[in-house]
Amino acid sequence: MAGVTDLPYRLLARKYGADLVVSEMISAQAIVYRNQRTLNMLAIHEEERPCAIQLFGHDPEVMAAAAALVFEQVQPDMIDLNFGCPTPKVVKNGDGAALLRDPDRLSRIAAAVVRAVPIPVTAKIRLGWDERSINCLEVARRLEDAGVHWITVHARTREQFYSGKARWEYIAAIKANSRLPIVGNGDIYTPADAREMITQTSCDHIAIGRGAQGNPWIFQQVKAYLAAGELLPPPSLEERIGVALRHLEMKIEADGEERAVREMRPHLAWYLKGVPFSSAIRRELNTAENRQEMERLLKELL
Repeated sequence: MAGVTDLPYRLLARKYGADLVVSEMISAQAIVYRNQRTLNMLAIHEEERPCAIQLFGHDPEVMAAAAALVFEQVQPDMIDLNFGCPTPKVVKNGDGAALLRDPDRLSRIAAAVVRAVPIPVTAKIRLGWDERSINCLEVARRLEDAGVHWITVHARTREQFYSGKARWEYIAAIKANSRLPIVGNGDIYTPADAREMITQTSCDHIAIGRGAQGNPWIFQQVKAYLAAGELLPPPSLEERIGVALRHLEMKIEADGEERAVREMRPHLAWYLKGVPFSSAIRRELNTAENRQEMERLLKELL
């Protein structure tokens, strides 16, 4: 997820139980052009493995070249192809979910990347572009034919963005019609949600996105619940603040204070979601200009 699953957050997710982490989506074009800021996004720490690097783009040759370069530079455990991002700035270039309107090109991209790297290639899709053009079964079949190792399905159309309810029945239909492992995604916010998705869809794995924002604990909570029906207690306020401060520290180490402070504003608001009497602090964090100010505001809640 852009702006969320950078290296510091991936390390936290792994620490709190995620079995696999995926990078922010990274432009294949920018990789091929050797854009330095983009190349910096490829950094992988050994403690976060297994880790996938997620690419987006619309040109099969460029996507294949980028994947090969990524493998050469950082040897990720897999390459993930983003065919699901709904944001206007992505789809206007024919990337992300726009490719759901062009299954031929989508399958050519997947096949080209599979040929380009000696590691598993996976794909993230949505149900289709809109309600009138739901084509996830066809897209899944084409991806299977192209040689991808598994498919993650976000159970909404591009038109929906993140509104409405995820339609898990389509995940079940894809699972019933595919030989590939299917990863279910959409509306998993609690351990009970995770179990219900698996029960309803028979998916092989689950992917948690927005439910993990400011909430890395969800991974260990889900695993405990699925394994033994155990509901782990939510993190205390002290633990929330402690992890938020550690996240800020890791982000500064990775990107420098100026950029880290700017990009941590939404993360810190997510950590404080649901914390009583925190609304004023969240507003102030959104305009904080330096590390010292952010640390002071967080500690005021203790």
